[in-house]
Amino acid sequence: MYPKNISYRVLLTAIFALLFGACSKKEAEQTEAAPQATAEKTAPAKRPNIIFILADDIGFADIGINGQKNFTTPNIDKLAAAGMNFTNFYAGSAVCGPSRSVLMTGLHTGRTPIRANTMEYKKEDGTIGYKPASLKEDELTVAEVLQDAGYQTGLIGKWGLGEMHDSGNPLKKGFDYFYGMANHIHAHNHFSGFVWRNEEKVKLKNEPIPVECSYCYKFGFDGDITPLEKRFEYVDTLMREEVEAFIERNAKSDKPFFLFYSMIAPHANNEAEKVDWAHGMEIPDYGEFASKDWPDEAKGYAAMMRHVDDSVGAVVEMLKKQGIADNTLVMFSGDNGPHSEGGNDPDFHDSNGTLRGIKRDLYEGGIRMPTFAWGPGIVKGNTTSDHIGYFGDMMATFSELAGVSDKVPEGLDSISFVNELKGNFDQQQDHEYVYWEFLLKGSSQAIRMGKWKAIRLPLLTGPIELYDLENDPGETTDVAKDHPDLISKFEKIMQENYIDDPHWVPSKEMGSPDRLRQRGKKWNSG
Repeated sequence: MYPKNISYRVLLTAIFALLFGACSKKEAEQTEAAPQATAEKTAPAKRPNIIFILADDIGFADIGINGQKNFTTPNIDKLAAAGMNFTNFYAGSAVCGPSRSVLMTGLHTGRTPIRANTMEYKKEDGTIGYKPASLKEDELTVAEVLQDAGYQTGLIGKWGLGEMHDSGNPLKKGFDYFYGMANHIHAHNHFSGFVWRNEEKVKLKNEPIPVECSYCYKFGFDGDITPLEKRFEYVDTLMREEVEAFIERNAKSDKPFFLFYSMIAPHANNEAEKVDWAHGMEIPDYGEFASKDWPDEAKGYAAMMRHVDDSVGAVVEMLKKQGIADNTLVMFSGDNGPHSEGGNDPDFHDSNGTLRGIKRDLYEGGIRMPTFAWGPGIVKGNTTSDHIGYFGDMMATFSELAGVSDKVPEGLDSISFVNELKGNFDQQQDHEYVYWEFLLKGSSQAIRMGKWKAIRLPLLTGPIELYDLENDPGETTDVAKDHPDLISKFEKIMQENYIDDPHWVPSKEMGSPDRLRQRGKKWNSG
């Protein structure tokens, strides 16, 4: 029955050893696996990288998915469709500086530290002076919160909330790395003579020349424009390259990163209006639009939007190349509506579609932004969201994603929309209302509460207009007389949210760009 050279006892012993050894090995594997399984179950999820891309002066309908017909934005459209496209998302203000201040601080324009691009002050002789607005040392930014939470933070592009020599220096306000332009007037020239890398002034090959500028003194910066034959380096492209390098540099780090990619397109070089040989839609070439039977300014605007779209595509490609797309949130928006500067006509490309108003208006066209969020491992994809949010919500949202909501001060005008991003729509908190005020162009106030939009020009004293945005998104029919109770409620909110401040004085000049456009006048500015 058994081989003659193996006894029954030896065979039994061998079988027993074999069985015992197999069981022991299985038990050992289970014992070794148990701690790992427990660790995977209890270990906190890896905190996501966060990239916020901000276009400068862009209309709601300047992207294809929102109705643009004259040019295409394939990268933006693809991401917006694959991610979450917000149809009711708003900038912080109707102009650059205060909009960014709301974004950084989580405080609406009635309370945010910077309520206009420049601030007034009284000189020793009693006359009024102006200087660029800067964040102070004790004014907390979302970048500081994320930096303290262990994020590597970077700002590439336009800052507009402080100068390199004062408390608003971005390196003092939460950013580990800065490449770009701190000053508004500096950021006008897309072929500037220099940019900042941290606190180093990096000279570029371009050779700009000064121009007379009646408003530049308020910003503390001399305006300039670069002759066509002296344009060698397009700053927008340099910024894109810096963004790609920042992502590549930080992709393999143990620390998550926060990148604020603050573009300078499609903002005009306003100073180009001072010469007759150039326009403000500065671009290396018109590309596919060169043969169009359009004004040169319209060709330039379309080409700038193409560059914006290509840059968004480059960000995503780099994330995929580095293998971190699944753990990165990408958000795209604009700081305010389209402009009529540098020769641009916002109606030519129908930049706002059906929305009323442009940059410096608190009508929808001045503040409702093309906005989307994308992140395969973070955002519920293929979704259109009608959640009403605005720039002030980034403080609460990004802090929650970073796991440091407890580090955000109480009393801000900021509500996290993480539940909305994740598709937990029934758990998403809504704003009771969102408030704006604008101190220039005669001043104005606005409130969004559910489907209702109230706007007042000038602030505090003008008649309150009321629009039903659900049925009238273009704000064509004022229904204030039909809702006296709502008007009383909005008037009280406007009174409560406006804070008088000697540095931020409402202007008494001609009314909003919308008013001037209705009268057939072109608004011109610095």
